[in-house]
Amino acid sequence: MTTLEPATDATQDNLAALESEAIHIFREVAGEFDRPVILFSGGKDSTLLLHLAIKAFWPAPVPFPLLHVDTGHNFDEVIDFRDRVVEQHGLRLVVAKVQDWIDDGRLEERADGMRNPLQTTPLLDTIAENKFDAVFGGGRRDEERARAKERIFSLRNAFGQWEPRRQRPELWNLYNGRHRPGEQVRVFPLSNWTEADVWNYIAREKVELPSIYYAHRREVYQRDGMWLAEGPWGGPRPDEAVQELTVRYRTVGDGSCTGAIESTAATVDEVIAEVSASRLTERGATRADDRMSEAAMEDRKREGYF
Repeated sequence: MTTLEPATDATQDNLAALESEAIHIFREVAGEFDRPVILFSGGKDSTLLLHLAIKAFWPAPVPFPLLHVDTGHNFDEVIDFRDRVVEQHGLRLVVAKVQDWIDDGRLEERADGMRNPLQTTPLLDTIAENKFDAVFGGGRRDEERARAKERIFSLRNAFGQWEPRRQRPELWNLYNGRHRPGEQVRVFPLSNWTEADVWNYIAREKVELPSIYYAHRREVYQRDGMWLAEGPWGGPRPDEAVQELTVRYRTVGDGSCTGAIESTAATVDEVIAEVSASRLTERGATRADDRMSEAAMEDRKREGYF
């Protein structure tokens, strides 16, 4: 079993600086925008985002609602955790269900059953319906190349699309939230965090996460080098054998395209040790939707996705 030394002073200083930056961003948005909203799925990054928002406005309540674009292909542990957190903090949660868009014909089910790529239309429709002008997301620059190019205040046009040439410089932590009517700004307070920073901060603050992020026994099958679990999104093909393994999830999304990793890391300290030794980002290692093409994420961002 790996034993970790306590976090160094340098690590604590770095976490304090990242926390201060994120809290500053939340307060800037509260002062500049009329109708912000926080994307919250119950995953680790959105849970950390909510934790920082609570700290930013404590002892007052968080002045923004939460929004979850629900694919319907969820892990039960994550949805149970989401609902419990919302109730615990007395928050308002807006849920946009992809299934509703499929049922009324605005979307069609994909042949591969994957619903993550279908989230864009419900997201944009819900933003427009509620007139949200700033949308907080938990994206980080270390996750993927397209996200590495994004500003903390990311301007989107009236169609919700990301236009790299229209992004503004962010010198000296000065953020420009000006936008025309109908446009919106996506805000990423965790942009400068790494996966290791996230877990070290979770350890420091004792942030609760869904149990799925820690080692547990689960029936899985292998497809395209990833361990997938059976669920309402489907199951193994005839040539894919089901095995019961000790696994955990590094990132959580649509169950049809989110893979588990074999792991015995059952505590936060063990996860930190595992993440420190990894040479693959969590999305690169476990998300099939990001493998659809070399520019899969960038293409989706240009369409309005996060």
